[in-house]
Amino acid sequence: MALKRMDNIGIVVEDLAKVVDFFRELGLELEGQATIEGEWAGRVTGLGDQHVEIAMMRTPDGHNRLELSRFIRPAVIADHRTAPVNALGYLRAMFAVDDIHDTLQRLRKHGAELEGEVVDYQDVYRLCYIRGPEGLLIGLAQELK
Repeated sequence: MALKRMDNIGIVVEDLAKVVDFFRELGLELEGQATIEGEWAGRVTGLGDQHVEIAMMRTPDGHNRLELSRFIRPAVIADHRTAPVNALGYLRAMFAVDDIHDTLQRLRKHGAELEGEVVDYQDVYRLCYIRGPEGLLIGLAQELK
């Protein structure tokens, strides 16, 4: 059986509304919000009795999604948001943008901070990493033509 697609990437956050606003400013669309709870959900995650608020964000082309989750129960037990770029595990999501400098200017209003520098790679891409709300690491890539 063949892989059909990657459905979404999940990010656990503390302030769901603030993070939704950040990703909306980046250009993702809010596809929907829901509360997930009950025995069935805990069987999927292995967390037992859980209560989670989620927001599903979709890229403008409709091909990719971010599932933002705020756990009410059980409590969050680990925090990897301040891990450096070379930490093991999931690192960041990278988004293609039309204008990296305009995007940075808009996202700074939502607390984004440049992690390093904006760098041109072989006259093909302009790239940078930013820390968004709650320290989330986000990559931005602008194709240079």
